[in-house]
Amino acid sequence: MELEIGIVCGRCASYAPLGTQSCPSCANALAIAQETAVVAVGESDPPPRSTSTAPPTTREPSRVGDGAEPRTETKERLSAARPNLDPEVVPATGSRPPVSAKPHKSNKSLEELMDQAKNFVCRSCSTPVPVGHKFCGRCGAAVPPEIMNARTQFFGQLQAPGKAKLILIRGEGVEGLSYQLNADQHVVGKAGQLVFPDDPFVSPRHANFFYRSGVLCVRDEGSINGVYLRVRGTVDINAGDFFLAGEQVFRVDGPPKLNDQPGPDGTYFYSSPKHQTPFRITQILSGGAFGMTVCARTSSLQIGREGGDLNFPIDLYMSASHCKIDETPQGTLTLTDLSSRNGTYVRLTAERELAHGDYLFIGRKLLRVEITAA
Repeated sequence: MELEIGIVCGRCASYAPLGTQSCPSCANALAIAQETAVVAVGESDPPPRSTSTAPPTTREPSRVGDGAEPRTETKERLSAARPNLDPEVVPATGSRPPVSAKPHKSNKSLEELMDQAKNFVCRSCSTPVPVGHKFCGRCGAAVPPEIMNARTQFFGQLQAPGKAKLILIRGEGVEGLSYQLNADQHVVGKAGQLVFPDDPFVSPRHANFFYRSGVLCVRDEGSINGVYLRVRGTVDINAGDFFLAGEQVFRVDGPPKLNDQPGPDGTYFYSSPKHQTPFRITQILSGGAFGMTVCARTSSLQIGREGGDLNFPIDLYMSASHCKIDETPQGTLTLTDLSSRNGTYVRLTAERELAHGDYLFIGRKLLRVEITAA
């Protein structure tokens, strides 16, 4: 197979044979031809780019063949100037405007500029320029100053100093969405400021994120399924509290009541042998039904995928050693996350202050709290 090498015009994308100095379709100067001419001449300076209508002046090169000395001064000046060329400034295709051109001035309003800054397209080659870039990645043209300033104002208004936002980490295929908490209160539910209409486990008015003395707080608004906060280390729990581990919901209960008395006819109820237990863990199934119940044989009970007192080998979100419940010498109970991958979450029973990096479950939505510096 024979290959033919040529030049593609940077303005109209037309093909031209190698060595062509101008595009046969649009008469655009081809960069390779220009650079080749400069290298071939060698003795003369490259012609300056000018927008003036005056005819360009030409310099007659020195003639070496008639005995005259070569013009080494021009060669030295040309070679000394080339290392200082900035690749971000020198045009590569001949279609970029001169560097000395004045920046484009726009009469658009601030709102229009901010909207344009979100999805800015290069004015030279119509290539989208990602946020944070100062130059076009295709042609190297600089992003106009008014667009750069509008981008700064746009993203600065999204994250007000000292305010927070919620990042959706897990939520039915819409992960990555962010919710700005710039108002005083933000109701979460089927209606309100943060709406999750597709989650059947979210109540109409589920929770409320609000600020108290500049600190972000969350409050359960009497929802059916509650608000769960990820445990950092060890927290205190009480009988009747709910917590999440993997995809399992558990309730902490006290020891079962002893009833060794016979029935009205004097017959005792036959059962398994009883053991002394400080507490028990009950699995809560869909609809509120009770699943497995495990009584702690000692002052500690461990939950995980394997090797614990309560194991869930097919739960993909459960770590091998996920969490444990302990009875303290004072008779209170504590819940400890054993550095699990997906965390352990306890259901809130009162208002709670939130910190940067906290995780919450609301229905089936997992949210992360991010707070900007004041």
